[in-house]
Amino acid sequence: MRTCDPLAPPTTKQGTVSAIELFRSLSWGDRLLAPLVLAAMILGVGLGNAIPQDRLDSVFSAEGGSASWEGVSVPLLVGLLVMIWPAMSKVQWERLPVLFKSRTIYIHLGISLVLNWVVAPFIMAACAWIALPEASMDRERRGVLLVGVARCIAMVIIWTGIAQGDGDYCAILVVFNSILQIVLFSPYAILFCDILGVRAGTDLAQLSLAYDKVAKAVGIYLGIPLAAGAITRVIALTTLSKKRRDQFFGYFGLFGMLGLLYVIIVLFMSQGRAIINNIGTVFRICVPLVMYFTIVWTTTFLSFWKFSQSRWGRYAGGYDKAVTQAFTAGSNNFELAIAVATASFGTDAPEALAATLGPLIEVPVLLVLSYVALYLRDKMSWEPVAPLASRDAESVAEKGGMQP
Repeated sequence: MRTCDPLAPPTTKQGTVSAIELFRSLSWGDRLLAPLVLAAMILGVGLGNAIPQDRLDSVFSAEGGSASWEGVSVPLLVGLLVMIWPAMSKVQWERLPVLFKSRTIYIHLGISLVLNWVVAPFIMAACAWIALPEASMDRERRGVLLVGVARCIAMVIIWTGIAQGDGDYCAILVVFNSILQIVLFSPYAILFCDILGVRAGTDLAQLSLAYDKVAKAVGIYLGIPLAAGAITRVIALTTLSKKRRDQFFGYFGLFGMLGLLYVIIVLFMSQGRAIINNIGTVFRICVPLVMYFTIVWTTTFLSFWKFSQSRWGRYAGGYDKAVTQAFTAGSNNFELAIAVATASFGTDAPEALAATLGPLIEVPVLLVLSYVALYLRDKMSWEPVAPLASRDAESVAEKGGMQP
């Protein structure tokens, strides 16, 4: 298997590995991400109920007097940048010249564009409205929609590696969606949160997303880490041996995970009392997220399988391409969603709470789907169907071969 991440799990000589071997091949950080996220949430809620609210606001809230930049307290802003920076260092810009030599890649980029920027956000909108239809859940619904429009450009590398997808192909999709995200996230956030995400006639004027504010947030929380990640990658590629480079990216990834856990603790500290008083709301927010990840991944995976069975199946690319597209469409950049929700609405906003639940749901659901993909790979045929004329010729040849 070709990988786009130095930490992607290896394959055996036979090309398949057991679930236990795959799990062991992950770094400790990747293995423990879901339980650590849950532990950080519990710790944050506990601290939020134990520490007086005015003390929390004085440190982590711009409104409470903390030093801030663009409405976000500096301690939280640093955590958000640290959270996203290591993920951006995994974007493999150096592979672009070689990868774009294939003509069929442009077909797959078109498919990725439709899946990620047309199909997936509207599926999230449908799931959010089905699970959270009440007017009282308008703000939580908008937080869920922010997750839906933030397309994944980081964790997809891990899921593709576990499921033994095509690493080079993954690299192209990551770069492609990184560029599109810089351009499209702001207008998509306005469209889905302020227009499609609320009932007609609902007055949320004071809580509407301002385009310039969202654009600034994208520039800060995606542009800065993306530039820092590219510089970090160039330095690592030019100064470190492959072994040292692999070790560096492994430790650097843990650095990003610590940033994520820190941000989650801070956000849940701010939301601690509200969560205890509205625990049912938290569970309800999880429902559309589970629906979304499962529906989008399954639909994409099975559609590519059906495509591979057609007479044009040679363009589908088989299992490797199918599973990579499925994880690209079915996962999200929850780091960016958290950052924008926090910058736009505040740490104690329902939108920020909904966005923060993203990693808690995404990590275990997509980890399970990684193993489901490996199981289905060996159970489903991925060979393209031969054209009718070829099948007739083969049938005649077989009959002729049976005659004495």
